[in-house]
Amino acid sequence: MATEEKPSVKADEGTYTAFFYGTLMVPDVFYTVCYNYSDVAPEIKALHKFTPAILHGYCRRRVRGADYPGITPDKEHKVFGMYATGLTRANMVKLDYFEGGQYVRRTVEVKLLDKVGDLKGEGNVEGETKEAEVYVFNPFLEDGLEDKEWDLEEFRREKLQRWTRAGYVFEGCDPNDPAKMEAAV
Repeated sequence: MATEEKPSVKADEGTYTAFFYGTLMVPDVFYTVCYNYSDVAPEIKALHKFTPAILHGYCRRRVRGADYPGITPDKEHKVFGMYATGLTRANMVKLDYFEGGQYVRRTVEVKLLDKVGDLKGEGNVEGETKEAEVYVFNPFLEDGLEDKEWDLEEFRREKLQRWTRAGYVFEGCDPNDPAKMEAAV
């Protein structure tokens, strides 16, 4: 697998966009990762927008022994998540570091949701297509995934408080092993 750098997806304002499907779907976790504090100033919150979206052609599963998921290509599945805008280059560097070598950053197309349905996706109404960066589980590590879907509500109930403490999200991260950007094929 190639890991050479290529430009990331940029929004019209010169910022980046991403699709989050795990812990980062919760804005407080995103703020903790990118700003080291979950309760950021309103000016910081105003820079970022989180919109429900669907990523087709991928499956989300739990990572063994972890609080977070990974996604892998799978034409038969789709993944609910958040399309995030207003990401800066500094945010992307922190996100690469946070995701680490377990993930490869790819450019994908997501469908924004005009209407969000139930937990199974029944009633979703898909709208506009957008390009975004997403962190895909490293294919060389796929045996580290369980055959079970990751549960956002379980994460919120049982783990969120721990994940929004300043400094916690980077414990155990290896600064020499950030996520890599996959070259365009």
